[in-house]
Amino acid sequence: MFHYTVETTKTPDQAIEALTENLKTESFGVLWQLDLKGKLNEKGVEFDMPYYILEVCNPVEAKRVLSENPLVGYFLPCKLAVYAENGKTKIGMPKPTSFMGMIESEALMSIAADIEQRLTACIDKSI
Repeated sequence: MFHYTVETTKTPDQAIEALTENLKTESFGVLWQLDLKGKLNEKGVEFDMPYYILEVCNPVEAKRVLSENPLVGYFLPCKLAVYAENGKTKIGMPKPTSFMGMIESEALMSIAADIEQRLTACIDKSI
């Protein structure tokens, strides 16, 4: 499966707040947060699902993977999604290992597995 997704009883806002705090423990910061519902509605497109995309980065890890192969920049920054579906809030991400598998580098897969484990832990703590 290319993604990791969990459900929480928190509202999307509460989940984002918890996730942002938990990411700090792994030296990840939120670079940008997109309110997709708000942006689409602003553009005249009706969309009712609360949906947020957080772009997160750990600068040390970013430098590390880009030094191995600049093509990794196509996958950066890491994206996390928080959304409400059928009355339940979900937190998820595409797995870094699913992206790195396309580059075919053992060194990058090792780094991606570590980052994936750390981001998954941050998500799990945010439930």
